Amino acid sequence: MSQHETIDNLVIGSGPGGYVAALRSAQLGLKTAVVERNGIGGVCTHVGCIPSKALIAESHRYQMLNQLNRVNDPLIFESAQAFKQGVVNKQSGGVRFLLKNAGVQIVEGEASFIDEHTALIKGAGTEQHITFKHVILATGSRPIELPALPFGGRILSSTEALSLSHIPASLVIIGGGYIGVELGQMYAKFGAKVTILEGAEQAMPGFEPELTAPVLKQLKADGVTIITGAIASAAEQTADSVTLHYSQNQEQHVIQADYALVTVGRKPNTDGNLGLERIGLPVTSRGLIETDKQGRTAVPHIFAIGDITAGPALAHKASYEAKVAAEAIAGQASTIDYKAIPLVMFSEPEVASVGLSETEAKAKGIAVVTGKSPFTINGRALALQATDGFVKIVADQTSNIVIGAQIVGVEASTLISELALAIEMSATVEDLALTIHPHPTLGEVIMEAAEQAVGKLTKNRA
Repeated sequence: MSQHETIDNLVIGSGPGGYVAALRSAQLGLKTAVVERNGIGGVCTHVGCIPSKALIAESHRYQMLNQLNRVNDPLIFESAQAFKQGVVNKQSGGVRFLLKNAGVQIVEGEASFIDEHTALIKGAGTEQHITFKHVILATGSRPIELPALPFGGRILSSTEALSLSHIPASLVIIGGGYIGVELGQMYAKFGAKVTILEGAEQAMPGFEPELTAPVLKQLKADGVTIITGAIASAAEQTADSVTLHYSQNQEQHVIQADYALVTVGRKPNTDGNLGLERIGLPVTSRGLIETDKQGRTAVPHIFAIGDITAGPALAHKASYEAKVAAEAIAGQASTIDYKAIPLVMFSEPEVASVGLSETEAKAKGIAVVTGKSPFTINGRALALQATDGFVKIVADQTSNIVIGAQIVGVEASTLISELALAIEMSATVEDLALTIHPHPTLGEVIMEAAEQAVGKLTKNRA
């Protein structure tokens, strides 16, 4: 790219929102460039979704070998980190290939706005200006840093926790949400003594207790200690440990570990050198950018997607919004419709939810019928030695249409997609029950949960 070029669409950020936005823009015939200041693929690829799931998968394989008494490699975690980095490199390389193949110009550096139609990109010893007709902001988010527990040394964010060179003997985690549970359980499976401090009265807030119960059972089996109602207040570090102070029930406590990991949420990347104030684009008190149903901001030719907008900070939400924003710029009538966004926690067992829970539906005044089936006697689950958990389907009692579903169990992250499709297509529980599922597969549990709901409906009509 020349030192000053004019394009149709500039995408800032190459994560699952940014690179999808750039690809869709190019497919629609728009001259497109994407800017990335770290690594192509963004946070998700380099220090988020991809490396965490790679290490989680390795921890499961390690535990399986350990149970078979086949672990004798002192460098097992070093091998796991090498595997993780290989996955990251392949994913990032794949994104780069897709962008280049689609004709998207890749500009590596940090973008900041000069005015409403011009951005300055500063790279390694280089500077260039890009003039654009439209821009899609996909700058993502970063871990929230607590004032009392600033990152550094032995106080880690999720980024550093994914790149430790060895398995710590002990690890204390502040925050028992999905990130804290995923990473805590991963390190526990590798042999670390893990303690999770959660400020709420239950770990994994946001998920219903019946979904988290099997996870809590497995966490205990993995040796993870969970302390709820715990508020961290201060920490001291030495060369080889960190001492954390926290309160519980108005009592003060102290815990020592090799490292402390802070996982209390993420902050949108709308500050810093981006320069939104220079183009008159406001942000909320939480640093979010308000958008309409097409991702358009208060400045009509500027769009925002993903973690910097309202809603859950999910990679697949960003990808969905990316396509809508790109199509809107191309003049299409696409709009964002959040009828069903699956939520997944990659714990053991996995937890997944989509649509309304039974509690949420009743709070909205919707009369519901539910169907629930366990993995306990499913042939595939038995073969995998993974029989904990269940599938629960929530349907409107009047129309029989599926409005929500929750799964806790093996491969919940994969199985939830069928139920998301059911909600998107306004399928009924009869539709699911009558769909022939191959045997022996985990998907049969969905069919059986639907059959139970149909049975209840039939009984109610009788």
